[in-house]
Amino acid sequence: MEPSKPEEGAVVDLVDAILRDGVVLQADVIISVADVPLIGLKLRAALAGMDTMTEYGIFEDWDRTHRRRALDDAGESLSVEAGDATDDGRTNAENEE
Repeated sequence: MEPSKPEEGAVVDLVDAILRDGVVLQADVIISVADVPLIGLKLRAALAGMDTMTEYGIFEDWDRTHRRRALDDAGESLSVEAGDATDDGRTNAENEE
């Protein structure tokens, strides 16, 4: 068996899959000296695109606040409630027009 060069788009495909589907990293670390545990860490991180995060209920408040702030900065007074805005930031009423 001969070594083969990975495909050109391998990294791009990996990043695309992570942003689309998301990944959860979890680690439990115990730092000890002479078999005496000194520090314990319990780490959990979620990595995904914003669409995926808001779909799973993570960062919904952050997303809603920033969309509302963007509308206020643009001088519009539209109400953006959870689930009322679409992926492009426009409300469902705007998309129907």
